[in-house]
Amino acid sequence: MSELKRVAIVGSARIPFARGYTAYGEETNLSMLGTVLRGLAERHGLRGEKVDEVVAGSVIKHSRDFNLAREALLDAGLSPRTPGTTMQIACGTSLQAALMLAGKIASGEIESGIAAGADSVSDSPIVFGDKMQHRLVALSRAKSFGDRLKVFRGFSLKELTPVAPSVNEPRTGLSMGQHCERMARQWAIGRAEQDGLALASHQHAGAAYDEGFHDDLLVPCAGLVRDNNVRGDTSLDKLGALKPSFDKKSGHGTLTAGNSTPLTDGAAGVLLASEAWAKARGLPILAYLSAGQVAGNDFAHGEGLLMAPTIAVSDMLARKGLGFGDIDYFELHEAFAAQVLCTMKAWTDPDYCRDVLGRDSVLGEIEPEKLNVKGSSLAYGHPFAATGARILGVAAKLVSTAPAKRALLSVCTAGGMGVAALVESAA
Repeated sequence: MSELKRVAIVGSARIPFARGYTAYGEETNLSMLGTVLRGLAERHGLRGEKVDEVVAGSVIKHSRDFNLAREALLDAGLSPRTPGTTMQIACGTSLQAALMLAGKIASGEIESGIAAGADSVSDSPIVFGDKMQHRLVALSRAKSFGDRLKVFRGFSLKELTPVAPSVNEPRTGLSMGQHCERMARQWAIGRAEQDGLALASHQHAGAAYDEGFHDDLLVPCAGLVRDNNVRGDTSLDKLGALKPSFDKKSGHGTLTAGNSTPLTDGAAGVLLASEAWAKARGLPILAYLSAGQVAGNDFAHGEGLLMAPTIAVSDMLARKGLGFGDIDYFELHEAFAAQVLCTMKAWTDPDYCRDVLGRDSVLGEIEPEKLNVKGSSLAYGHPFAATGARILGVAAKLVSTAPAKRALLSVCTAGGMGVAALVESAA
């Protein structure tokens, strides 16, 4: 077997993220993803050029989005010879896409690829209930006026009530926020801790904008030039005044609109390649995507819906022979402040590390100055399928511009899964 190639992270791009129902009310998954891919193509001289594969997806999508990756790359001006694969693993979509492409590049199957994701809650599909859907299908097959009339026998106006999109877990019927409230109670994560993490995320994000960190990462879209959820001037008093969002009755709810990610629209992408492909085109190598891991847990029976990243990270580091002391930056997706805090507490718990992670000792603590140093999802927002690519782009830039060797990434997902990755310096 031939030696595996190193997988270079050449560049990334994203549109500014927008709170749902604001700046991108007229945009779609396709238009946002196309804007990101066009930005990547223009920055790296790829207009009209063939990229070996684009893998992208979205979580909330219309039936028209079935060929999302292919249509977006064509809209972006990449060569029609570029194939597009549409996939989805909830919030881990674009990071999983990057890992899939990385495996192909490492093995020599392809030389280049773009991993991306887009999501719009503002353009959510509105569908009718089963009864009305069946009537409409029958109507489309009716051959005469009489047949059409028969379709609506017994019709009730209630059948016109739309079914709102839901992200509740099919196996439990609970929302992600409700599950995370359970995790916060299980791990004794208080409201003050959660608000403190949310404040740090906004402050770090505001400082990142002030220093120009995002200048070469963002592609304007629909008149928006920066994320509209970042509140660098928020305070603990403002966060503390918010009421619980998911547990409103018990008096013990701790998750609020301030320490949970808002519903968000946006798109992001990352260009990956072999070293030879990048060097032949005079393109920079920011960093290397050196490892990845996907894990699942038994969330329906008490393991915590958003705790699977603990397993993915542990398994990945064990396979690489690394520990937390070998990591310079931790980029942990902030679905909820409580989720991040539960995850970090689990890594310091001897029983959890032994019984769940199969470790003889704890992974250890993460130093605050290494955690989400440019802010994360609580500040920027979380367009589900786009978040992994956003984090991967940030991690690559961090290790390319600072005297650091490694960044560790993790993203929790619906369905009790987690995706982790390791980014290493090219220096």
